[in-house]
Amino acid sequence: MNKKRALLLCVIAAAIVGYFAFDLGRFLSLEYLQSRRGAILAYRDAHPLLLSLGYFVVYVTVTALSLPGATVMTLAGGAIFGLPWGLVLVSFASTLGATLAMLAARFVARDAIQARYADTLRAIDAGIDRDGAFYLFTLRLVPLFPFFLINLLMGLTRIRVWTFYWVSQLGMLAGTLVYVNAGTQLAQLSSLKGILAPGLIGAFVLLGLFPLIARKLTDTLRARKVYAPYTRPRRFDRNLIVIGAGAAGLVTAYIAAAVKARVTLVEKHRMGGDCLNTGCVPSKALIRSARLARDLDRAAEFGFEEVSGRVNFAKVMERVHRVVKDIEPHDSVERYTGLGVECIRGEARLIDPWTVEVNGRRLSARDIVIAAGAEPLVPAIPGLAETGFLTSDTLWELRELPRRLVVLGGGPIGCELAQAFARLGSQVTQVEMLPRLLVREDPEIADAVRARFESEGIRVCVETRAVSVAVDHGEKCLVCDQRGRELRIPFDQILVAVGRVARLKGYGLETLGVKTGRTVEVNEFLQTNFPNIWACGDVAGAYQFTHTAAHMAWYAAVNSLFGPLLALRGGRFRFDDSVIPWATFTDPEVARVGLNETDARAQNIPYEVVTYPLSELDRAITDGEAQGFVKLLTVPGKDRILGVTILGEHAGDLIAEYVLAMRHGIGLNKILGTIHIYPTLAEANKYAAGLWKQAHKPERLLRWVEKYHAWRRG
Repeated sequence: MNKKRALLLCVIAAAIVGYFAFDLGRFLSLEYLQSRRGAILAYRDAHPLLLSLGYFVVYVTVTALSLPGATVMTLAGGAIFGLPWGLVLVSFASTLGATLAMLAARFVARDAIQARYADTLRAIDAGIDRDGAFYLFTLRLVPLFPFFLINLLMGLTRIRVWTFYWVSQLGMLAGTLVYVNAGTQLAQLSSLKGILAPGLIGAFVLLGLFPLIARKLTDTLRARKVYAPYTRPRRFDRNLIVIGAGAAGLVTAYIAAAVKARVTLVEKHRMGGDCLNTGCVPSKALIRSARLARDLDRAAEFGFEEVSGRVNFAKVMERVHRVVKDIEPHDSVERYTGLGVECIRGEARLIDPWTVEVNGRRLSARDIVIAAGAEPLVPAIPGLAETGFLTSDTLWELRELPRRLVVLGGGPIGCELAQAFARLGSQVTQVEMLPRLLVREDPEIADAVRARFESEGIRVCVETRAVSVAVDHGEKCLVCDQRGRELRIPFDQILVAVGRVARLKGYGLETLGVKTGRTVEVNEFLQTNFPNIWACGDVAGAYQFTHTAAHMAWYAAVNSLFGPLLALRGGRFRFDDSVIPWATFTDPEVARVGLNETDARAQNIPYEVVTYPLSELDRAITDGEAQGFVKLLTVPGKDRILGVTILGEHAGDLIAEYVLAMRHGIGLNKILGTIHIYPTLAEANKYAAGLWKQAHKPERLLRWVEKYHAWRRG
């Protein structure tokens, strides 16, 4: 805790202690107010403005410090100043005091609570962003909820101060009116219990529920509005239509068939989508061949002489396609038909919210899931289209290794393919506009990957912006701006790998009016603005990974198929993306889950960091892969994991233990107490936990233990 927080906490604590130590509460009792009412009224008649100001300041102080007595102070407002002026004073003083209490809680405690319960608060904050005013208004209207507790709890959220103020002012007005009016009858009051009769409390409860009912009604009316131009079929041919047979679409259809729903899966190209045909599977097969080429170069390191191998690129690509063919049955029409899914090849087009046209045939379903995926982003660089280019979708048709290859982009796809082609024999130049490769990772991660690339002969050009593609004397050339100077890079092939964009065109979204931005816009349940049309995977997600697409698909499938039944348990499932891991399959691999240092600093989240070097791990040494590290971020003083980054051999496999730990609240102490097989790379996770434990050993207790052992020695 910093000095300012500590000082404020001390001031608040001193004020509260003083309040109770000097028994100041006796001045805020109903009996005292009744006994001194005559004298107070006389002072009011003599000094009305001064008493108003003093009353206002005291009320704000009592409320801001969450002291008992606010109820009597409210009665006093009516008793002393009457209903109109008393209502004005109490309304503004109570709201100002509540806002100060909220700000104090936010300043003193939010960072500490955020550090310990970041995932929980993230979900709460998302709800506050969406419905905060509604819920706060409800709480303010219902007198059963202690107002001081509401102030403190709201301080832990990120509700805007102005929103908190005006909603509190409005929400507390009805209750304030009741109490101030009761204060005007102070002489007849014998206790505080009679002010709010059960009937009045019930009325407040109903009034408090009104905003939530209004919200539901608004959602219903909004849905009726988007459906108004269309006629809903009386019956449906099927329960679900899924557009796209990539990872998200396949999982959605699989779940639907497993629960005996009638489902149709539509794919215009190839089953398995990008991951199987042009993404994860072929790229990892290519990387494996490139890794073998690298291992052959290292043969002498492992005691072999005269080992050589000449890359036959055509055969490498044949193997890539063979691997795709071997995995293809897992995603095939035959398999899914056998599971009970109707598979149709063709271009789907939305006709209305319940109807999809495929190959001239119209299909209807109660719900539709859009899982159309994403495609490579191709920037508008002058001359690029004319000279020709490759993307991660088209490079798999190559049969001749490019002698000089430019890779445009320093993200995961660009880095993986740049290293693979370099190891297979291309002269690779990688061009990145930003200051480093893998910009989402910490700088030391990017620096390590770049150092490896350069040691393998890759020319890395960062802070370099592609301006145009030209042809000089029959030679293709990429013209760049590198920190203000022109750089010309000759090439035989250029691979564009600057990112991927959601597929939003060509199947009727814009005609129907499904809202889109960079992706299809969905709510927390993965619904579009048409409640029966859902979207999942790369077409709707912020994380464009196969495993995330499959994760989203579960929510889309279950929420769409079981909506009415889920209402009985309190509503549909909110998509949970709190723990999303990913890996970049360079050598060394980079894997990550949760926060890294860059993110933690940007979000002002306190953390501790522990780094275990793989150069100390026995298995890494025996394998000749003793480079990289496991980097842990934890809550200060706690073993709760905020995030993990692993750089090294099989990092994508090693990260799984930490994903499990973060998802289920398992701390480093339990990882440390888990047996790991020796010698394995997985021991790195345990040793990293051990480093954390060593940094948090109880020094004072150990000094007593040392004395205990000395005593036992005699």
